[in-house]
Amino acid sequence: MARKKKKLGEILQGWGIVDENAIAQALEYGMQNGKRIGEALIELELCEEEPVIKALASQLGLEYIDLDKFVIPKESFQLIPPKIIRKHLVLPIGEEDDKLKVIITDPLDLDTFDLLKFHLGKDLIPHLAPEGRVRKFIDEMLSKMTDDLSQSMASIDASMNQASIDLADAEVAKAKKKKGDEDEDGDAPIIRLLNHIIGEAVRARASDIHIEPMGDRVRVRYRIDGVCHIRDDVPKNIQSAVMTRMKIISGMDIAEKRIPQDGRIKMKFAGKRIDFRVSCCPTYHGESTVLRILRPESASVGVSALGFGEDDYEAFLRIIRRPNGIFLVTGPTGSGKTTTLYSALQELNRPDKKIITAEDPVEYNFAGMNQCQVREDIGMSFGIILRAMLRQAPNIILVGEIRDREVGDVAIQAALTGHLVFSTLHTNDAPSAITRLIDMGIKPFLVASSIQAILAQRLIRTICKECKVEDTKPDKFKLKLLGFTDEELTGATISKGAGCSRCGGTGYHGRLGIFELLQLNNEVRELAFNRAPAGQLRKAALATGMRSLRDDGKMKILKGITTPEEVLRVAESDTIVASDIEDEEAA
Repeated sequence: MARKKKKLGEILQGWGIVDENAIAQALEYGMQNGKRIGEALIELELCEEEPVIKALASQLGLEYIDLDKFVIPKESFQLIPPKIIRKHLVLPIGEEDDKLKVIITDPLDLDTFDLLKFHLGKDLIPHLAPEGRVRKFIDEMLSKMTDDLSQSMASIDASMNQASIDLADAEVAKAKKKKGDEDEDGDAPIIRLLNHIIGEAVRARASDIHIEPMGDRVRVRYRIDGVCHIRDDVPKNIQSAVMTRMKIISGMDIAEKRIPQDGRIKMKFAGKRIDFRVSCCPTYHGESTVLRILRPESASVGVSALGFGEDDYEAFLRIIRRPNGIFLVTGPTGSGKTTTLYSALQELNRPDKKIITAEDPVEYNFAGMNQCQVREDIGMSFGIILRAMLRQAPNIILVGEIRDREVGDVAIQAALTGHLVFSTLHTNDAPSAITRLIDMGIKPFLVASSIQAILAQRLIRTICKECKVEDTKPDKFKLKLLGFTDEELTGATISKGAGCSRCGGTGYHGRLGIFELLQLNNEVRELAFNRAPAGQLRKAALATGMRSLRDDGKMKILKGITTPEEVLRVAESDTIVASDIEDEEAA
């Protein structure tokens, strides 16, 4: 028989906090005024708010949080926009298994709870705390964050080139005067606002800042470790001023609002020089702007820090030290292809080697390399630059991307005439790169004879070392999707991040690659020559020792580097699940 749930009054009476008379008085008051017994006890001052919330937590099987002792990292506030935090009195305290852990004040308000789930797009794990303490905590925390960020903004303002700021302010004033608006008092707040946004993003290790106009607001998001986080909203009435200021400091035309524009911002932050590549694109509600944060150290991490397994690391070094041939890196946008190629070039960058690159755009500048910027508007295409490169007698060539047959033909000719060529392709896995080149119109025998190896990769978030714990109840379905067998899981430890101040409550901090390295041998070359489909190429590559993206991800899960959820989130299901599971079932 199911155990009967105790009533709130019974729990409080059992704890010796109230007596029968107080309960009867509260029940009568509640019936007359439409109040629940807990609210009635508090309003009649028959009981403090804290024991009522504790009793409610006990009744519903929820965890009570003492905000006087519980430490909530301020980074957790990035998980929910401040407007929602204030409006619904909800405190984010971290993430667990793709669910958001929150402190709420009224678990019986199901309408608000469902509304929060809808707005945040995640399931919630509720905890309870008294409303008064939650409200006070929110006020203090948000106020402290504003003060901290104001100090950061001041330091950024001081580090920026004052001459360029003065010129920018003069341009804004000029633009306002032309429109007949001579009130310049808002310029300084706009400058501080943008510096505040940029400074916070840099401190949070963001790779991109997205400023996106909506119908009633301007949304600001940061991409951290490959995942977008909503920061806050900018008031709609200052949208125009924010975009004007952004265009001025990035060198764009402030009068042009009909076509996309690109620009750059150079800034010093905490003693380090950081460049921002700015893209502005007209949308329905105004101009959407993205700032790509370019940190030189992120592109020169070194081959050993990319995340290779020991065998793939040794094979990678052997391949890039060959005198000729093509080495391709494949994967979707944002999978770390550029970082891998730059790390390889840094490994080879010696005085006895001449390295020339063709990039669109040149994001990072490296000493000892000749880097060429593609400019289609004046005829400086990949093909033109490649042909010019060959007259410069280089040893190593980097082509940003093989986009068409012209670039592919020149790259292959360079490889066949004694040059080592690095380039990228947008394909889901390594074997598909061969069929993609043939589909471009490049002759199969040229593809088969020139390519030395193909590396497919993705970036996965790594578990935060500060809050890493054992996952005692891993999702068995997800482990099955990844192809784990009972033998592999026997004695194995699956880890996860509990969430802390270092990782902002996400459980992840930093990223590494998972890789699929295909080295072409005689069998694979023959299949390529005969125009074999990608599936057949993949089976042959796996049979000859290629480790798939899925298997590399499994290795990193078993080593406690990442989680099953992260590997499934990052890698395409048709690449790491369907085709490989079919192969295993057939075997």
